[in-house]
Amino acid sequence: MTRNIVWHEGKVARADREQQNGHRSAIIWFTGLSGAGKSTLAHRIEEMLFDLGCRAYVFDGDNVRHGLCSDLGFSAEDRAENIRRIGEMSKLFVDAGVIALTAFISPFRRDRDLVRSLVEPGDFIEVYCDTPLDVCEARDVKGLYQRARSGLIPEFTGISSPYEAPQNPEIIVRTGHDSLEQCAAQVLDYLRAHRIFSPTLEV
Repeated sequence: MTRNIVWHEGKVARADREQQNGHRSAIIWFTGLSGAGKSTLAHRIEEMLFDLGCRAYVFDGDNVRHGLCSDLGFSAEDRAENIRRIGEMSKLFVDAGVIALTAFISPFRRDRDLVRSLVEPGDFIEVYCDTPLDVCEARDVKGLYQRARSGLIPEFTGISSPYEAPQNPEIIVRTGHDSLEQCAAQVLDYLRAHRIFSPTLEV
């Protein structure tokens, strides 16, 4: 399939872009059940990074399924392909010197591990939004859990399809207990400590 395809190496390296941007690039991968607050947290952190002068962009699960992955369903195979595409796209953003924040349920460990394997150690930061199922159901802002329990949505994560929680995530945020600002500060503290951006920068 790739026999006649050759990778074209550009003249501008990732390190050049990072130097110009004034920060490192990375993938910040938010995972958790539907309703765990992944998108809300990712967008808040994007806003905070923007205020710090960092180049960051959120890839939201629903938004991506409107375009890049609009041809995919929610079977295990389609979920795997969805995450593979996002992983490859996020890898390109890392090369472009951008902090890529991704908010996807991404229920299977093997799929998240695949994305981790695409980039260098330290470039993939897994953030587990640890929120109990009952809290997610109580929120149910989209009405999805009610429809899933009524049998209207097949293969729904947490109800009729499994969610495999991360075993060794870089960050665990208690999005069902702590406030949005507390969770965002926790993630930013990690990025600062690991020098994704300068420790001297403050929001």
